[in-house]
Amino acid sequence: MWLTKHLIKTLLSSFKDKPTLSKIHALLITSGLINQRNPATKLISSYAQIGDIKVARQVFDKLPQRGIDAWNAMIIAYSRMGFSNDVVGVYKEMINEGIKPDSSSYTVAIKACASLCDFEMGEEIWHQAVGFGYKDDDFVGCSVLNLLSKGGRMVEAKAVFEGMKRKDLVCWTTMVTGFAKIGQGLEAVGVFREMQEQGMVGDGIVMLGLIQACTDIGDMNVCLSVHGHLIRRNLLMDVVIYTSLVDMYAKNGHLCLAYRIFCNMPQKTVVSWSALVSGYAQNGLAGEALELLIEMQRVGYRPDLASLVSALLACSHVGYLKMGRSIHAYILRRQELEHISATAAIDMYSKCGALSSARELFDMIGCKDVILWNTMIASYGIHGHGEAALSVFHDMIKTNSYPDDATFASLLSALGHSGLVEQGQYWFNEMINRFRIEPSEKHYACVVDLLARAGKVEEALDLINSMKKHEAGMSIWAALLSGCHNHRKFSVGELAAKKVLELQPDDSGIYSLVANFFASAKMWKEMAEVRKAMRMAGMKKVPGYSMVEVKGKLHAFLMEDKSHYQYEHMVLIIEKLDSEMRAMGYTPKIEFVFHDIEEEVKVKMLSFHSERLAIAFGLLNTEPGTKLVINKNLRVCGDCHEAIKYISKIVNREIVVRDVKRFHHFKHGVCSCGDYW
Repeated sequence: MWLTKHLIKTLLSSFKDKPTLSKIHALLITSGLINQRNPATKLISSYAQIGDIKVARQVFDKLPQRGIDAWNAMIIAYSRMGFSNDVVGVYKEMINEGIKPDSSSYTVAIKACASLCDFEMGEEIWHQAVGFGYKDDDFVGCSVLNLLSKGGRMVEAKAVFEGMKRKDLVCWTTMVTGFAKIGQGLEAVGVFREMQEQGMVGDGIVMLGLIQACTDIGDMNVCLSVHGHLIRRNLLMDVVIYTSLVDMYAKNGHLCLAYRIFCNMPQKTVVSWSALVSGYAQNGLAGEALELLIEMQRVGYRPDLASLVSALLACSHVGYLKMGRSIHAYILRRQELEHISATAAIDMYSKCGALSSARELFDMIGCKDVILWNTMIASYGIHGHGEAALSVFHDMIKTNSYPDDATFASLLSALGHSGLVEQGQYWFNEMINRFRIEPSEKHYACVVDLLARAGKVEEALDLINSMKKHEAGMSIWAALLSGCHNHRKFSVGELAAKKVLELQPDDSGIYSLVANFFASAKMWKEMAEVRKAMRMAGMKKVPGYSMVEVKGKLHAFLMEDKSHYQYEHMVLIIEKLDSEMRAMGYTPKIEFVFHDIEEEVKVKMLSFHSERLAIAFGLLNTEPGTKLVINKNLRVCGDCHEAIKYISKIVNREIVVRDVKRFHHFKHGVCSCGDYW
C-alpha cells in the first residue's frame, strides 16, 4: 500500500493546523490505518498538540482496540493541557479495563495527583507501581518525590530519594525545595551540599529553594554563603532571585543589606516592594514600612495584598490609627476584603485602641475561619475584656468552628489579663479533656501567668513542677518571675530569676526583668551581676518610650527627654497634675525606680516617665474630652499606672495606654484592668 505507517507519521509530524489534520484523519479512516496502533496514537497526540483535546478524545473513544500507547497518548494529552482530573479519570478507566500501566502511565498519573493535592490517590497509584515492579524506576520515583514533598511528607520522600539509582537535577531540586517549604532549612542545605559533592550544578530553581531555607534558618553566615555562591557561579539573577534575597535578609533582620540589594535591582516588581515593606514591618520599623508603601505608589506600583497587610501590621505596632483606617479604606476600594486582610484590619483596629471598630468589622465577615475567631478573642484579651473574649469563644463553638491550640492560648491569656482565674483553670482542663488538645509550653505559660498575675505564685510553681511532657522554658519562668515581681513574692521570685538566668536569655528585656526584680528585692549585688552579664553579652537596656497620635501624626517621647519644642509647657502640665494628685491622696511609689539613689531623685524620675510626657503633650494639643491613646514599648510601671488613674479623673478624659502586654483603659479614676495590670 502506497500509504505507509512511516509516511503517516511524517505527515502528522509536519502539519500542525486543524484543516490539514482533519484531511489526514479522513485518509486514515478510508485507508483503514486508523485501527492500527501507531497511526492512531500519533493522531491523538497531534490533535492534543494543536489544543483540540475534544477531537483527540473522540479518536481515542472510537478505537476498537486500545493498547498502552493509546492510553498513554490520551493521559499525556490531558496532562499537557493541565486537565489533571481527566488524567486520573483515564488512568482509572485503563485499570478497570485490565490494561497494565507502564512507567509513563504511572509518572503522569502521580504528577496529576500532586497537582490536585490528592495525596491519597497518588499514594494508591504509587503502591500499584511498586506492585508491578516500578519501585526503582527513576521517572516514577521523581513523580513520587514531587507528590510527597508537596504534601510535606519529607521523611518518606527522603527514603524514596535515597533508594533512587539515578538522581537528576529535578530530583535534587525537589528535595531542597521540599525541605525548605516545611521549614527544615538545615535539611535543605544538607541536601544541597550533598548535591554539590555529587558534581551537580544547581540552577535558579534550586537556588530559590536554598534562599528560602536560609530565610528560615536565620544564620547570617549561611545567608552570605548562598548569596556568594550565586555571585561566584555567575548564575542568572532574575527579579525573582533578587526579590528572594531581599526577603531573606529582611526576615533575618539585616535591613541594610535588604535595602541595598533592593536599590541595585535592575528591575523591580510589586512583589519586590512588598518584600521590603514586609521586612520593615516585621522588624518593628513601622514608620519606614509606611514610607515605603507611600513611595511605591509614588513611583507607579499599586500595592498588592501582601504589602497592604504588612502596612496594617506596621500601623498596629505603633498605634497609627489614622493610617490604618486609610489602608483599610484603600483595600475596600481597590481589593477584595478577604480573610487575610480582614484579620489584619481587625488586629490593627484592636491594637490601635479602636476595639469597637474591630468588632464591627468582625461581625461583617460572613464565613469566619479559625484565625479570624482567634484574632477577635485575642483582641478582647489585650483590652482586658475576658468575659467578652469568652463570649466570642462560645459563639465560635455554636457555629461548629473547632478551636485549635492558638484559640486556647488567646482565651487563657484573655482570662489571665482579666483576673478570671477559676475560669482560666476550667478551660485549661476542658482543652485537655474535652477538646483533646495536648497543652504546649505556650498554654502552660498562659496558666502560670494567669496564676502569677493574681498573686498565686506558689500555685503557679506547683503547676510548673507537675509538668511531665514539657521542660519549663523561658516563657514560663519569665511569667512566674513577672508575677513575683509585681506582688513582691521574693522567695519564689528568686528561684524563678535563677532559672531564667540558667536558660541564658538572648532578650535584653528578660535580663531587665531579672535585674528589676533583684532591685525591688534590694539584692543590689545580684542586680549588678545581671547588668554586667548584659554588658558582657553586648546587650543594652532598651530605653522606654511612649507615642501618642495627635491630629494624624505620631509623637514619641523618651523619659526626661528635654529636646521637644513644647517641653517647658509639658513640665508645667505635669507639675500641676502632680500637685492636684497629691491633694487627692496620691503618693509616689518609689519602689518602682530600680536604682540605688536618693529618694528625692526617684520621685523626680517617676514624674517624667515617657508615658506622662506623652499624656501632657496630648492634653496640650487636643480638645477637652478627647480620648488619648498612648503606646509604650515596655511595661507600664506600677507608679504610672496609679498616677494615670488620678490624671483621668482630674482632666475628665479617657486615657488608654497600650504596653507590651495589653491595653489599660483609665476613666473617672478607675482602670478597667483593676489589679491585674
